[in-house]
Amino acid sequence: MASRCSVSTLFPVQSQLDNALDDATTQQEKEDLVQQYLKKLDEREDLKIPDFQTGLEWLNTEGPLSLNKELAGKVVLLDFFTYCCINCIHILPDLHQLEKRHSVKDGLVIVGVHSAKFPNEKVLDNIRSAVLRYDICHPVVNDSEASLWHELEISCWPTLVLLGPRGNLLFCLVGEGNRDRLMLFTDCALRYYGERGLLKAHTVGIKLYKDTLPPSILSFPGKVAIDKNTKRLVIADTGHHRILVVSSTGDLLHVIGGPESGRKDGDVSEASFNSPQGVAVKGDTVYVAETENHLIRKIDLLEGKVSTLAGVGTQGTDKEGGAMGPQQPISSPWDVMLGTASGDEDNVLWIAMAGTHQIWALFLADGKLPKGSESKAGICVRWAGSGNEENRNNAYPHKAGFAQPSGLALAPEEPWSCMYVADSESSTIRTLTLKDGAVKLLVGGERDPLNLFAFGDVDGKGVDAKLQHPLGVAWASEQNLLYVVDSYNHKIKVVDPKTKQCSTLAGTGDAGDTLGPEFNKSCFNEPGGICVGDGGKLLYVADTNNHQVKVLDLASKTVSLLPISHECTDSVPTKPSGPTKAPTLPKSAARKEMAPVAVTAGQTVIMSVTLSLPEGTKLTEEAPSCWALSAEGNEWLLDHQVLTGSIKDVSQPLCISAKLPVVMKESNGSPSLTLAVWAYYCTEAGKACMMKAASFSQPLQINASSGEGEVIVELTHAF
Repeated sequence: MASRCSVSTLFPVQSQLDNALDDATTQQEKEDLVQQYLKKLDEREDLKIPDFQTGLEWLNTEGPLSLNKELAGKVVLLDFFTYCCINCIHILPDLHQLEKRHSVKDGLVIVGVHSAKFPNEKVLDNIRSAVLRYDICHPVVNDSEASLWHELEISCWPTLVLLGPRGNLLFCLVGEGNRDRLMLFTDCALRYYGERGLLKAHTVGIKLYKDTLPPSILSFPGKVAIDKNTKRLVIADTGHHRILVVSSTGDLLHVIGGPESGRKDGDVSEASFNSPQGVAVKGDTVYVAETENHLIRKIDLLEGKVSTLAGVGTQGTDKEGGAMGPQQPISSPWDVMLGTASGDEDNVLWIAMAGTHQIWALFLADGKLPKGSESKAGICVRWAGSGNEENRNNAYPHKAGFAQPSGLALAPEEPWSCMYVADSESSTIRTLTLKDGAVKLLVGGERDPLNLFAFGDVDGKGVDAKLQHPLGVAWASEQNLLYVVDSYNHKIKVVDPKTKQCSTLAGTGDAGDTLGPEFNKSCFNEPGGICVGDGGKLLYVADTNNHQVKVLDLASKTVSLLPISHECTDSVPTKPSGPTKAPTLPKSAARKEMAPVAVTAGQTVIMSVTLSLPEGTKLTEEAPSCWALSAEGNEWLLDHQVLTGSIKDVSQPLCISAKLPVVMKESNGSPSLTLAVWAYYCTEAGKACMMKAASFSQPLQINASSGEGEVIVELTHAF
């Protein structure tokens, strides 16, 4: 390379283009300006950037990528991000849209360059979890020491850098909110180089890690909440885009939404969500902070309905509010908490608005903010936070500054009378006084409001204590203690608000999934939510990256797993909980209704299933290909069990047998057996892996007179 280049080399010439684009009035005029810019820029030889360092860790690829080899002949978009950053999360929908618009064969490759803010974010396993959590489907490189970041003189997250087919700098976009420019620049670059025959149509070895994952009941659970009267626990099953309601012993009572993302109100059986995070519950009403749809939703379990209380479904930039909820744009709500504001009890829903670094209020009934004017039911308005990303404490709530507030807990009783806020990006716990809105530091961070890098893992008092990106808080009024999920330290901590002393309660500080069971020997992995149950005796923790909810017994000082049953009692009230390891059948699964077959009580039904995979593919080794046999509505046919098994080979038919009871019961409708199959398979070359599912419904015409022998049913399906 003749000379060192960076984005600072690019800015002077690109700023001229940006100014011209601001003045352009038509799309054609804008495209002409970009084409002229590209022609001018392409004549320069000083804009080729250095290649990725060798030895870096890569995700979603078959191996390392090089600008001089695999990415040569491609327009490459580098997304410099760190996974804790809400602004980085905000541009992911733009990248998803771009990937749908232009494929790798079209000449575009997006590469996420992960340049960590926190030490915890340098660990490959943690980045992998974030890639899964945010459904990132393009290659990601772990530039843990930020070598390319420094080489190109990148200064903030997120930054997008567009490269030409020889690794030459074209454009740089800083921050979020640049979707139109991103689409324009990318479209024009692909057209410019395509017309000159400089793009190559070869594929890049992309191998998505998510395609190899085994199924699990929970996927990256975000928050948990408990109803003190019914003892029911509400879990935001964020990765499955759904809300679960379970009993204190883990019995599954309600499932709302999932497994795919969506946005639909109405009946709970049809409602859908997109990455729900915060949850609050009172009786039969659940409130949901739906982060990726930028909505506040309400679930009425009694009526079986889901409705939208606030948000328009797209990210808002308003930092004041004041409109009625469904007309008020909001940005990445991360947590919700019921409270009271000069009116009836629980007349307001407090919102941790991570996207605008503020605390908002949604009035469920008429009320009044401290030192504010009257607000009618339905109004959604900012309460605290200027909107600047800061660690700024102030007696005036609008002048205070938060940095991605992500967790809320309420201590309404005297002498506390405050809301606790887990302010993740400043690594602090703050208090928001209920009587006047004053914002104060409790623990963590430092006194400089602009320093968002004062983090660590230090037990101590006030500002001397150090946390690392805490995401959740829970108040135990029985002990007057605050519990904190110190997410990136993989710990649960406890704070005495009277002395401001913060100390480690559970966790070793290393990411893991060890049930000690002692507090100091148990491991967590980026826990994101916490709530207090059983009169202050238990803590329920959403152990996000372990896909679990763990229970901390404060008396015995032991940690255990909340065993969530697979069977849901609200969808089939008569169905007792039965053991099964089968995953949820996806909506895309093929469903086949078979002709009825005559059987006799006491006979054995053998289902012989012949499965065939697409040509050139094979079952993925160690992946959980499996089958499950059930009798929904007539569970007595299988002795109240769901029979399951693994699929290791499809070269021979699967033979699955079920012996019918000798004594028949009265059937609930037409009795039938349902066989579901899940196949995980990859191309022989290993360049693509996928999961497909199918189900066969086999109606039975049962003769109640006792019989013996076997009835064979032959089934076939080609994936």
